[in-house]
Parts: sequence; C-alpha cells; structure tokens
Amino acid sequence: MVATDYYAVLGVRRDAGQDEIKKAFRRLARELHPDVNPDPKTQERFKEINAAYEVLSDPQKRQVYDLGGDPLSPNGGGAGGFGAGAAGFGFSDIMDAFFGAASGQRGPRSRTRRGQDAMIRLEITLEEAAFGTTKELQVDTAVTCTTCSGEGAAPGTSAQTCDMCRGKGEVSQVTRSFLGQVMTSRPCPQCQGFGTVVPTPCPECAGDGRVRARRTLTVKIPAGVDNGTRIQLAGEGEVGPGGGPAGDLYVEIAETSHPTFQRRGDDLHCTVTIPMTAASLGTQVPLQTLDGLEEVDIRPGTQSGQSIPLHGRGVTHLRGGGRGDLIVHVEVQTPTKLDPEMEDLLRRLAVLRGEERPSGHFAPGQQGLFSRLKDAFNGR
Repeated sequence: MVATDYYAVLGVRRDAGQDEIKKAFRRLARELHPDVNPDPKTQERFKEINAAYEVLSDPQKRQVYDLGGDPLSPNGGGAGGFGAGAAGFGFSDIMDAFFGAASGQRGPRSRTRRGQDAMIRLEITLEEAAFGTTKELQVDTAVTCTTCSGEGAAPGTSAQTCDMCRGKGEVSQVTRSFLGQVMTSRPCPQCQGFGTVVPTPCPECAGDGRVRARRTLTVKIPAGVDNGTRIQLAGEGEVGPGGGPAGDLYVEIAETSHPTFQRRGDDLHCTVTIPMTAASLGTQVPLQTLDGLEEVDIRPGTQSGQSIPLHGRGVTHLRGGGRGDLIVHVEVQTPTKLDPEMEDLLRRLAVLRGEERPSGHFAPGQQGLFSRLKDAFNGR
C-alpha cells in the first residue's frame, strides 16, 4: 500500500472533481516550481505534488490508489515513488500552471485572419456639419487579390501539407530533466505554424492574399457632427491576410474654421461692432447666417457686451430634433478722433444730459464666469 496521502498533498477532498484537482495543482506549481523557489526542500515538495497530480488526474490510476494500491510502482500495486512514474509527466500541465489553460491550445494557425481597422480624417465646413452632407472619399486600403482570390497561391497551384509537422503546425521535442522526460512544443519553423506551405506564391500578392488598391466610398455625414466625431463604416477597412474578413473604417470629422461664427457645442457665436450712436438710437444690422441673410435688431440703449440670441439658427442637434442658437455679442465702438463740429455736438449733448463732469460709478473688479458661479453657490 502507498503511504503518501495524495489528496492531502494537493489539499483537496477525496471526492474532489477533476477541475478542483487541476486548480489545486496549478496553484501549488506556481508556488513551488524550481524556477521560482530553488530551495532543495521545495524541489522535493514539487516532486510530491507532481506525483499526486499524475495519480489523481488519471481516472484509472486514481481508482487503483483509492483501492489501496500504488499506481506509480513498477508492478502497479506495491510501494513506489515519483521516479518510477515520472516518465509520463505532461509539460503542458506545468505550462498551464504558469500561463493558464490557453497555453495548452494545439493545432495549426489559420492563414485567414480578420483585417485591421483603418481611420481617415475628413474636413468639412461648418455648414456641412450643421445640416449634414454626402462625401466621396478616396481610400487606399488592402483588398482581396483577384489573381488568387485570397488563397495566396499562384493560379493552378494550391497550399500543401507541411512535411515537417505533417499539418500539425508545431513540432515537439523530448528532453530529460530532474522531472523525467519533458515534452515541449513550438511552432513549426518550416510553415510558421500554419500546417501548410505555399510552394508557388501568387506573383501579384506574394502569397499574402491581398494587395493595396484605391477605392471610392460614398459617406453620409449626419447633421450635427463636430470635431473628433467618428463615423464607423463596417467592413470597409483592411482585408485580412489570406482573404480574411475586412476590418472597419472610421471617418474622423475635422471641422474647418468659419470666418464669422465660432461654434460652442450646437450654439454659434459672433461679435458685431457698432458705433455708439447706433447703440444709443438703435438700428438693424444685416447678418449672413447659415440660413441666409437676416436683420439683427439693435434696440436703443444697447450696451457693449450685451448678447442678442437668434433662436434656432445654430447647429442641428446630432441626437434628437431641433437646433442650437446663434448668439450675437454687441461691442460698442467709441470714437477716438473727432473734428471740431463733432466735438461741439458731443459737448452740447453732455450739457443736455448733465454729464459735463460725471462722477462715475465704481464697483469691485469685473468678475469672470467662474467667479460669478462661485458667488452664486455661496449665496452672495
């Protein structure tokens, strides 16, 4: 009978399932592997957990052990040790312990892969961003090779099974270590892991299955886009190697500056400069908006810095209906050069208004937006 309690070595119950046993082994292997902990006592402990895992992960060996036998002994039932059964130790279990179960994936790689996404910048005007438009784009991307239809082989030929790995995509090597015989696998150097070779590559694409070409695409730009907005065109990106599916094409919007308007969100802002006489008496100023020519009403007594909103004359909302506003900021211009007649008129006006020697009105320094917000929150 075997004296070692393999369940205790791995720290699992006697009715533990295979998943629980495998998780326990991976956890201990990460802690006790000689590359991590070279202490001799740890190496002996590492041999024990490998022996325990070899027995408990094999249903037949586990059954023999549960019946009181030692499946690692030469005769299958007497006393034995790790060395007798280590020749069949699987290196993939150690790799799983350090890199996860994904390292255990085997088989040839596919030559057909999805293509990369691509992105281009598209400049549009403010008017096009506000109302939407349709654009034609010249795009240079990888497309499927028409000579070989993406296969990568010259016409009349085809890919052949690799004679080095026999189509497996990997080659194995057995080495001896203190663990016994350890088998390692690596991608086949002849076929690079594909399992097949192309003896006669396509002369047009050099075996890649794709070539670069210029295409013309029609893109619909929705109303309300802004700088940095990206429009996704599914399947219009790079075709993948081996004629694989194409990635996506992203069109990034770059809005050019406007000579009159400045955009802030979906609102438009502009500044109109008027003389003080027009600000005092009132007037109408023509303004070329995005919708055409309109008259901006300057009411009598308008002060410099006032804003006049034109509702619904801004940019269309990208999501939802309606449009932003057009905000006209008024700047009153004070004359700096006066002839004698003008000066006389202004002096007479000052007398009529009692403003020959105005005392002025003093107040704390002009507050900015954030200062006014701060005062509002503080209840001032």
